[in-house]
Amino acid sequence: MSVSEPAALPIPIADLAEARARLTRRRGFEEPDLSPRMRAGVRRVFGADLTAIEVVDRIVGNVRDEGDAAVLRYAAAFDHAEAPLEVPRESWRVALARLPSDLRSAMTVAAERIEAFHRKQLRTSWLEWDADGALGQLVRPLERVGIYTPGGAAVYPSSLLMTVIPARVAGVGEIIVCSPPGPDGEISPLILAAAEIAGVSRMFRIGGAQAIAAMAYGTESVPHVDKIYGPGNIFVVLAKRRVYGQVAIDQLPGPTETLLIADEHANPVLVAADLLAQAEHDPMASSILLTTSGVLADAVLAQIPEQLKNLERADIIAQSLAANGVIAIVPDVATAIDLANDYAPEHLCLLVRDPWAAMPLVRHAGGVFVGEDSPEALADYVTGPSHVMPTGGAARFFSPINIGDFTKVISIAAANRAALRRLAPAAIALAHAEGLSAHAAALERRVRPERGDET
Repeated sequence: MSVSEPAALPIPIADLAEARARLTRRRGFEEPDLSPRMRAGVRRVFGADLTAIEVVDRIVGNVRDEGDAAVLRYAAAFDHAEAPLEVPRESWRVALARLPSDLRSAMTVAAERIEAFHRKQLRTSWLEWDADGALGQLVRPLERVGIYTPGGAAVYPSSLLMTVIPARVAGVGEIIVCSPPGPDGEISPLILAAAEIAGVSRMFRIGGAQAIAAMAYGTESVPHVDKIYGPGNIFVVLAKRRVYGQVAIDQLPGPTETLLIADEHANPVLVAADLLAQAEHDPMASSILLTTSGVLADAVLAQIPEQLKNLERADIIAQSLAANGVIAIVPDVATAIDLANDYAPEHLCLLVRDPWAAMPLVRHAGGVFVGEDSPEALADYVTGPSHVMPTGGAARFFSPINIGDFTKVISIAAANRAALRRLAPAAIALAHAEGLSAHAAALERRVRPERGDET
């Protein structure tokens, strides 16, 4: 069926009740079915049909127990990569030097803006003295982090920049990157050039669950990290969930999503373009439009097949819109934002006459893109905030990648003798209430009069 025919893009215009039912459904992380290509790869490597969780459990266990031997075995089986898996820094420099000048300039612009944005987030340690002594916090960067950057079938140097640069700005001591190689067994020069610009410490040609396991447990070649970041396919996401506790993780990213709110003042050509831009990521991506105007909704539906004719990933876009696209008519912008807060989208785009007036109503979103001159596509690359954002409703409790993800806080408490005597009775009472007599005794021994005579 030709994608230029409207019937190829069945995005019905929903009413308010239908939209609310769709957008208020609690999502969270859902394990999708393996694609035919993935299932064939699993059967080829393991000789059996396994679920994604079974695959991940086997790979993670093998890497934990066997180290490099298991990593190399899976790297060869899945990615056609051979030893050595570490990519020498000279290769990064060569890749950057060979990059076309316009693309090198674009990466540099993106890197500079990402760094400037995240430098504004830096927190400092603090110590406050008063009559009771001192209280404060030490803010310390993590020592070593691991970044997973997609790079097999799809190559995203922007994701490397958006994750590594905040880590470097935060002061992380060592930044390890794992990225799957392409069909030739090598990492894309785009990824290597981005690594040189961003300030990566070491890079490995490892993809999938084996990369996550190697960074989580450490091998003879890959160092153990403290926290793992970055998006990936279902095996990567499940591996991150599997190793949580051995290391920290940023989040469990799922399919990407955008929710647009538009009124009668919005340009239907631009609204349609934004929906298509989101849908081209993946057949599971979600492009959602809530509008106060039935006229706009009809105009957007007419625009979609016209614009789709000229797009390279038209098949993927058509699949995405057919499966996950939503256009709904709502009575007003406030209702639209109420629905958006329930949905908690990764990206929330305000294409309305006065977007700043609507901002105070926004409670849950990974990022807000204000006005027609601030499309998500611009923020994906060069505005400054990281485009690694929570999905699946996780924006209700997770934030985009930021400086805080790469630092930790150590509390400082230094009470003096006067504070000890004044506060200890309350602490002793609470300790006894909880049945912790040793806690109470440790305090009582400090405040009893004969303390100085005890040995």
